Amino acid sequence: MVDAAIEGFFAERKEAWLKKNLTTAMLEVDVRSKEQECESMFALKNWLPNAAHRIESRALTTHPSKFTHPSTGVGKKNQKNGTYVTPVLFQGKHEKDGFLKTGNVACDVIDSVGNAGELDVEEFLMLRMCDGYRLLDHIEKESELAQKLLSIEGHSVSELRRQLLVIKKTSEGVVTNSRIKQIFFPVYGEGYHQLSLLTNSAYVFELRKRIDVIRFSEQAKQQRDLKRQNKHSELGFKEIYNITTIGFGGTKPANISVLNNQNAGKAHLLLSMPPELSPRATRLPTRNFFGDTLYARQLQETFQGFHRLLIADHNNMRIREGRNHRIQEYIDQVIFKMWQVRKAFEAQPHSRPESLPGYQKIWLFPEHEPDRMEEGQWLTTLVDEVARHFINSYEKVLGKAAIQLGDDELGAFNRIVEQSKEALL
Repeated sequence: MVDAAIEGFFAERKEAWLKKNLTTAMLEVDVRSKEQECESMFALKNWLPNAAHRIESRALTTHPSKFTHPSTGVGKKNQKNGTYVTPVLFQGKHEKDGFLKTGNVACDVIDSVGNAGELDVEEFLMLRMCDGYRLLDHIEKESELAQKLLSIEGHSVSELRRQLLVIKKTSEGVVTNSRIKQIFFPVYGEGYHQLSLLTNSAYVFELRKRIDVIRFSEQAKQQRDLKRQNKHSELGFKEIYNITTIGFGGTKPANISVLNNQNAGKAHLLLSMPPELSPRATRLPTRNFFGDTLYARQLQETFQGFHRLLIADHNNMRIREGRNHRIQEYIDQVIFKMWQVRKAFEAQPHSRPESLPGYQKIWLFPEHEPDRMEEGQWLTTLVDEVARHFINSYEKVLGKAAIQLGDDELGAFNRIVEQSKEALL
């Protein structure tokens, strides 16, 4: 043997074969015969040429078509019945561009498809040698180790190498299948390209592995126990909700791919739903705060109460205080809506209505907060508009029953609003 990993590989298979074929009822001579048969079967000079022939039924691929439809596959047999798909072997280029794409996720795993009965040959080729490279890499590079391994009497080194590398070779031309979803994708200057949608299985199971670490690691279990006991922990733990588990291959996951078989055919799907939009209690102004956001009907009770005080038979201090109270109710509602609008604009910093009057931009936009610290013409205009809108809203709510209010009343309302102007800053 030329490497400890290869020695271990054959030792395991010999042990498994003998365990399966030897029984306690066998005579000693039969046991020796079986042991000799086992040694001959797993001798490198006998096993490797046979393995080189068998591996033709398997193919390495990063995007197995069987994840899309189990009736597609690779190999000569499938090619005859029209279900052949060219195996895709694409690793991608690592770029720190923020995209989730092939190559940008650390995943040094390659899947394979084909006859599950030949998985032992693939496992042999995927053995890690003492230098960290796979045996398949050594064969591809024609290293000294590979040359020594393939130097078998009666067989050509180049022919054995060619047969073993078939697992990485895609057929000439590109073949897809009607069972796979097809899309036409626009390519600048080249019209449209027809693409077959395939799944990167290594990424699928990398996702499952990472999710399982978050959910089922020993540390996560310990932290959940502490939470149930209502005990403090500085570490904490993460939780992922609404996970769906999907199965590939039914009772025969090995028929889909080797990675699918290793993961018992189970993969996780994260929830992919549009965000839930809660109804906004306040409509953001686009042209004018007093027309778009502050509705007269919202203060109907305030204006009706104000009207009853206006038509009272007498006019004393209690009546006047009552009127002022109703006006203050209106001002409080203006201030309440003002803060709702400011908060909404803070949550969406890149969206601003350009049609708002200048004084309202200073008043409502969070980026103008420094400008609001000093009283100016914008505040004078705002106070006048608040008083004027009170009168207009009163007349709108009461309709024909409303009492005509003039400049004297407007001036009185203006003075009341002035007393609350600091709350409008």
